[in-house]
Amino acid sequence: MKRREFLQNAGLVGAGLFLTNGLSFAQNTTFPVVRVASSKRHFTSQAIEGAIDEFDKNVKNRELSWLFSNCFPNTLDTTVFHEIKNGVPDTYVITGDIDAMWLRDSSAQVWPYINFAQKDEPLRLLIAGIINRQVYCVLRDPYANAFYNDPAKVGEWSTDLTDMKPGVHERKWEIDSLCYPIRLAYHYWKVTGDTQPFNDKWAEAVLLTYKVFCEQQRMEGLGPYKFQRTTAAATDTLPMNGYGYPVKPNGLICSSFRPSDDATVYSYLIPSNFFAVVSLKQAAEMFRVIRKDSANADKFLSLSSEVESALKKYAVIDYPGIGKIYAYEINGYGSYVLMDDANVPSLLSLPYLGALSDTDPIYVNTRKFVWSEHNPFYFKGKAADGIGGPHVGLDMVWPLSIIMKGLTSKNNSEIKECVRLLQATHGGTGFMHESFHKDNPAKFSRSWFAWANTIFGEFLWKVYKEKPELLA
Repeated sequence: MKRREFLQNAGLVGAGLFLTNGLSFAQNTTFPVVRVASSKRHFTSQAIEGAIDEFDKNVKNRELSWLFSNCFPNTLDTTVFHEIKNGVPDTYVITGDIDAMWLRDSSAQVWPYINFAQKDEPLRLLIAGIINRQVYCVLRDPYANAFYNDPAKVGEWSTDLTDMKPGVHERKWEIDSLCYPIRLAYHYWKVTGDTQPFNDKWAEAVLLTYKVFCEQQRMEGLGPYKFQRTTAAATDTLPMNGYGYPVKPNGLICSSFRPSDDATVYSYLIPSNFFAVVSLKQAAEMFRVIRKDSANADKFLSLSSEVESALKKYAVIDYPGIGKIYAYEINGYGSYVLMDDANVPSLLSLPYLGALSDTDPIYVNTRKFVWSEHNPFYFKGKAADGIGGPHVGLDMVWPLSIIMKGLTSKNNSEIKECVRLLQATHGGTGFMHESFHKDNPAKFSRSWFAWANTIFGEFLWKVYKEKPELLA
């Protein structure tokens, strides 16, 4: 999929690289002011601005302070469209340089803000608006991954051979697309205590998620979803009449596409199945406590247990020289793909998503594997080393992978090295990117990619709060 086509000229404006008053400079530094001007920001949170001021005051590394002030608020500055409709908050969130709302990206883009929502009512309403909008999207098409703000819009992928509907940008079935809204809703509830978004429509969307998960276990046939696209890119379409290569039913859930929006080779995508286990448990707790619905809560837990058991039985591979590791994809017939992709959920990210402990011995081995030349999408060059994926191509490191390595580490040296690499590879722009060349950070993809910016801010804030000495 071409994820660089929306507002090509506006991309740098959205990221804040061009200002109407020309290039100016941050106070007492030589770093240019690249954050979008306050008058042009889509949304301003006093709590987030307070965090930026606190970070700037206490972190002596001026470049890191500059990067944090640019990146952490980028989602709010440039990608959110918030309003109150009939007394109910509604928020549409673009990814950056594409005018569409991904269920995954929109959740991940605001995830780092939830912990600030208790002390910022407008921010809380904005996040509640995203939950409401995601419910609407799931109910419109639970197999779609991205949606337009205009429910009547017919987009560039309208000729895809699948059940396309107006208002749907793209219809690539990805397990994580239905997990992320549950993750966002659950954490929002835990932090704010607010249950207003979790009405009958929300319950309907979660029950539809459960239905799709069961359909995609493919216990009784291939299910209703298929997808084909006329394209030269094999990763943008599915073989076998749009169903993907055959799988042997074993309790796992099929995902036709990865979180990168690239097609899976084998449909049992292991990181996403781990994510589904967590999401089903979270949904069960919310149904039991908020909805007083133990019957459906029990159904969710039963499916979660079934998938978890299948992961333990089928997802572990014995790799020479390392030991037991988790495969990236399997087909149930004994075939598997050993790799990792930078996009989350990834194998590397499993502790971040609450799927595994970072001390899980198989995860520890898997971490060694994915951050090494055993992983075909691990790239090491003059500028940095990290994980990429097929989506952009060889030798392109994704900052998401370096950020995730830092977020899942307890090793001070490792965390500090992740911070150093990210500080050194923004290509002089003051923002993170989708990817950069392992030998040349100035060669990057996507100048305006809010997820990478905001999660980088999340990482820096975590280090600042827990290990501030590592930012010196």
